[in-house]
Amino acid sequence: MADHPVDEKLPPLKMATTGLQHVAAMYAGVVAPPLIVGAAIGLSATELTFLTGACLFTAGLATFLQTLGIWKIGARLPFVNGVTFAGVAPMTAVVASTDDKSDALPIIFGAVIVAGLLGFLAAPVFCKAIRFFPPVVTGTVITLIGISLLPVAFGWAQGPAPTADDYGSGTNLGLAAITLLIVLLLRRFTRGFVKQIAVLLGLVAGTLIAIPFGVTDFGPVADADVVGFPTPFHFGAPQFQVAAILSMCVVMVVSMTESTADMLALGEIVERPADEKTIAAGLRADTLGSALSPFFNGFMCSAFAQNIGLVAMTKIRSRYVVAAGGGFLVLMGLCPMAASLIAVVPRPVLGGAGVVLFGSVAASGIQTLVRASLDKDNNVLIVAVSLAVGIIPIAAPDFYHSFPENARIILDSGISTGCVAAVLLNLVFNHIGGRDRDAEDVTHPMEAGDEITEASRSAAMK
Repeated sequence: MADHPVDEKLPPLKMATTGLQHVAAMYAGVVAPPLIVGAAIGLSATELTFLTGACLFTAGLATFLQTLGIWKIGARLPFVNGVTFAGVAPMTAVVASTDDKSDALPIIFGAVIVAGLLGFLAAPVFCKAIRFFPPVVTGTVITLIGISLLPVAFGWAQGPAPTADDYGSGTNLGLAAITLLIVLLLRRFTRGFVKQIAVLLGLVAGTLIAIPFGVTDFGPVADADVVGFPTPFHFGAPQFQVAAILSMCVVMVVSMTESTADMLALGEIVERPADEKTIAAGLRADTLGSALSPFFNGFMCSAFAQNIGLVAMTKIRSRYVVAAGGGFLVLMGLCPMAASLIAVVPRPVLGGAGVVLFGSVAASGIQTLVRASLDKDNNVLIVAVSLAVGIIPIAAPDFYHSFPENARIILDSGISTGCVAAVLLNLVFNHIGGRDRDAEDVTHPMEAGDEITEASRSAAMK
């Protein structure tokens, strides 16, 4: 019996290039948190490079845990792990509240270790929420993941930072459009391997085209060391403060919620639906990776939704491809010069490719919603309200400005709020007294009851 595509081992060259494509898709997301937190602390350029390399290194280790797995740890799906952006706000809050900035990172690391260990213990309980994720919920959440990521691509397309003089310039937007066009042309007019690495080729071509415009910066390569290792507890031994631990525990809950949604999405895309056992193993990998990350000066790790779009677009479902990407991340952590090569890719070029990647995630969610019996008014309401709630942080970023900071960690995540809304609405409309309500809405009560029973049975099987 042939292996499932998820367990397929591709030829070395194809494995390496497609794995590198995954790294290119998620690199900016991994390095952004350490750059933001490091800048808030006031780290020197050398220390900032060290912190960034450490986060790349620990992201690679966490990806190994997730894709290859050991014991009951790891979803064994093509799942990339990296630094979660949800932790940026509480980490910068810790920095702001710390008088001696040299203590900020040790306090953050201590909080991440505790949150990771508690999350690891909670994984077997947390995963049981799977039965509350039928297609009407998973489709909504997958769609929200894609929609929530698109503003990231649009931000990249405009340039490196809103404070830059050329932010949103015609040059930057033009480079993004050219990169997008190259990817689309490669996907339309090529076949086989070239078609599958269209995003990577688009990034290379876009970077080369950007050189005459002065957007491509080779400075990081020239200044980087060839070899470097993230010395354990380089910034000091971890410190444990209750307030910081509580805030990171909230982030861990948000991270586990998003990871559950991501695993469900990826399971649908690779045609290996994620059951309770898979989700529990995946959450263990997330949380254990987070708990171990501070030992090597890294932050909390979580699933990277943008890579789900890459899997959906390329149709390459092998977890070993993503493991190869994890290998590149480890090498980048050990070789700052190698890491700097990816940093050469201009943000506008990343933005152009991101439109395809993140849009593919949203399209996958719509495909799942097709199976969600949207002919029923109840399910239409679930999708409508959940999407609306999830889009609030995107459409109105300051909507929750009057809420406490800890509450905003959850509320400002459209994926988390949309997921919670979809689960709760599904419970109200399709589980609690659902049979009676549906019986009133359809011509054939028995048929409606049968559909609900089947839906419940399918959800339970998942």
